[in-house]
This record gives sequence, C-alpha cells and structure tokens, in this order.
Amino acid sequence: MKGQEEQALGAEAPDAIPADIYGEDGAIRASFLAHIGAAIADRDTLTLKRDVIDLHQSELGDLLEALLPEQRRALVELMGSDFDFSSLTEVDDAIRLDIVDSLPNDQIAQAVQDLDSDDAVYILEDLDEEDQEEILAQLPFTERVRLRRALDYPEETAGRRMQTEFVAVPPFWTVGQTIDYMREDQNLPDHFSQIFVIDPTFKLLGAVDLDQILRTKRTIKIEEVMHETRHAIPATMDQEEAAREFEQYDLLSAAVVDENERLVGVLTIDDVVDVIQQEAEEDLLRMGGVGDEELSDTVLDTSRSRVPWLLVNLATAFLSATVISLFGATIEQMVALAALMPIVASLGGNAGTQTMTVTVRALATKDLDIYNAGRVIRREVMVGLLNGVVIAVILGLIAGAWFHNTDLGIVIASAMVINMLAAALAGILIPLVLDRYGADPAISSSIFTTMVTDVTGFVVFLGLATWWLRLG
Repeated sequence: MKGQEEQALGAEAPDAIPADIYGEDGAIRASFLAHIGAAIADRDTLTLKRDVIDLHQSELGDLLEALLPEQRRALVELMGSDFDFSSLTEVDDAIRLDIVDSLPNDQIAQAVQDLDSDDAVYILEDLDEEDQEEILAQLPFTERVRLRRALDYPEETAGRRMQTEFVAVPPFWTVGQTIDYMREDQNLPDHFSQIFVIDPTFKLLGAVDLDQILRTKRTIKIEEVMHETRHAIPATMDQEEAAREFEQYDLLSAAVVDENERLVGVLTIDDVVDVIQQEAEEDLLRMGGVGDEELSDTVLDTSRSRVPWLLVNLATAFLSATVISLFGATIEQMVALAALMPIVASLGGNAGTQTMTVTVRALATKDLDIYNAGRVIRREVMVGLLNGVVIAVILGLIAGAWFHNTDLGIVIASAMVINMLAAALAGILIPLVLDRYGADPAISSSIFTTMVTDVTGFVVFLGLATWWLRLG
C-alpha cells in the first residue's frame, strides 16, 4: 500500500506536494524528499520557497536531517533570507554546526536578529569564541548585551536556556497603563503569559498572570493584584533542576533572576520540554555507555565515544575470566558446569540491570534520597529474593532433568538465589554510592553491576560445585 501511495504521489503534477510531509511511519515521505532533492539539484528557488517556507520549524528540522549534507547546505543557500533559522534548534548538534560553519558570519548575524533570544543563544553557543564576537558585534547594542549576558552563564543552566525578552512593569502602574503599554510597545515578545513586577533596580517583586489582567478594572494598581513569584529560578541553576521545578509546580513560565535577585529573563515551558527530552536521552545513552552520541556523528566520532567504556568492560571481563580459571579443575570434572555458567551470569546481569535502571531514573528525578533509600533497598532485596526463588526452582528442575543429576540442580538453584540477591543489592547500591560521591550513576553503573553479578555468580556456582564434588 505504501509503495502504491508513493507512486501515486509521484504521478501527480510536478508542482504538487503531499498535504502532509510525513508518512504513516512518522518519517518524511520519500516522494516529498525526492521532490525537494530535485528542486535543490535544479536550483529551483521558486519551488523551494513555495514548498518549504510554510513548514513548521520542527518539520523543517526533520527535512534537514533527512537530506544529504551537501543538499542541506544548498537548501539554506537557495532559501536565503527566507530560511527559518529557528529550525536549527530542532536538529542534531553536528548538523547545526555543519550548516552554520558553511555560512558567512554576517548572514548569521542578520538571521539571529529575527530569533527569540533563547534560540539565538542555542545557535551561537557552539561556535568558536572568535566567530561569536564577530557576529555579536554586528547586532544592535541592546540585543548584543542580552545575548552576551546569556552566553556568559555556564552551559546547561537556566541562564543559557532563558529568553531575555519579557514584559516587566513597576508596581505603581495601573492595569489600564499596563494594557496600553502592551498594545503600544512594538518591542515586546510575541508570546507571553505573565507580566513581571520590578522595582527601579530590576529586582523582582512579583508577577501577574494575563488572565488576571483581563479580569481586573483599569484603575486598579498592579501591586494590588500581583502575586509573589515563589518559584523564581536562579540563572545558574542546572537546567535539569529548573525542569523539575516546572514539573513539580505545573508552571508555564518562570522568572529567571541573577545573584542579586534582579530579573534577567524568563524560562518557558517549550524550552523546558526540550530540556526534559534532552536530559532523558542523555541518561539513556550514558547507561548504554555511548556518551552524547548522535545519529549524525561520523564513524570516527562514534567509535571514539564508545571505545573507553568497552575497554573498561574488557577489564571487568578479564576479572570474570580469572575467577573462572580458578575453578578449572572443577569444570574439567563436570563439563555440564560450563554449559550452565552463562545462564547464571545472564540472569543475574539482567536482574541487576532491572534494579539499576529503576534506581538511576529515581535518582535523576529526585524520587530516591537519603530519607527513603533504606526502604527502597529493603524492597529490592525482597524482590531479588522472591525472583531468585522462582527462577531457582524452575532452573534447578530443568538442569536436574537435563543432566540427570538432582544434586547439580540443587547447586545451580542455590547459586541462582544468592546471585539474584547480589544483583538486587548491586543494582541499587552502586548507583547510590556513585551519586553520593558526585559521579554520574547513569554512566558507569551498568558495567560495575554486570561485573558484580558475573563474579558473584561464577564464584558461588563454581564454589558450590567444587564443594559438592569433594563431598561426593
């Protein structure tokens, strides 16, 4: 059906494009991609502007990621001033840098003037300092100061993600004055949901929601209807902590203040959603030992990000191999042990990974702390014991029947219970210890948890087997 659909689209008039650029699988339609690719190859500016200019920034971002590198650069060149630079906030870092590096700084300077400050900072922050300064020097003074102030904050902080355009009024203004100000001033942000109240030094006093403004008489002073901004966010706060504030208090926007509690920007929910997604992706990638890898990275960059943890894994694998070598004589006496060892290690590793995944996520969301750690540890121990008994009974029966040896079934069942307990403890204690000493538990917990379950499983299983053989 899909192939027929795309053939039908391709049979339409040359100037026809699909109403929806996405296929049923959520990817850019092959017909639309071919249509844009042909227009780029023909340098058909009119077709490109007609079919691309109305795309949402996220749709244009998906299109850029689907095109070949040379096609991306050509598309930006052909679109000229009609290219929506906000779409660069929707693509991988490598793609954004590739496009930006291909453009002259004066074109970038012209483009960032039309962007919200948070989007402009997002594009500028990965450029070389020399290029940043050259671009900023071409901007109007006020905008240059705002962007430079945001760029001065550390990476992955609220100050980097904030929007420096906001609406602020003094407390003695009336609602009528505020409404007139919002109607007449052309430099206000396009979208906002709160009006902030400040004193002459820009110190934050409170805020008023727009719905409150609309329901209040014009003669009422702002200070009478404002509320305290209980969730003002320090500009130096980590962006993940700021996102947690939004999640906990159901915020749509929040004031961002400097160390003197002066209003310097506003953080909005659309930026926070991006932060939540970014942080979740980072945790997921780090748990797999692949760092900040992206699909657009080169082979060399991808290899470089993965090799370090593979080397650590190699070292821990040698540790497991050393443990096995200590029981070489036992394995020689009973070859069945060699067949059963992977089962013990695999089940223990999977059980440890289950506990570790839940623990790392709970630490990231601050649901696990010193106050409830003891209760959670006890729960995981009981889960490990219960699961160990269930798996041990099944595995013991299968192993005993397979090798016609009841004692062997008892040995592997006993080893499985102990290893499942070790897996539960390793899965929760290793992330807790790493977090306690300032290390990121998402990065290295999996390797150390696997090491513990492998070593414990082999030592217990082969140790019990050795003891059993000696008794026999």
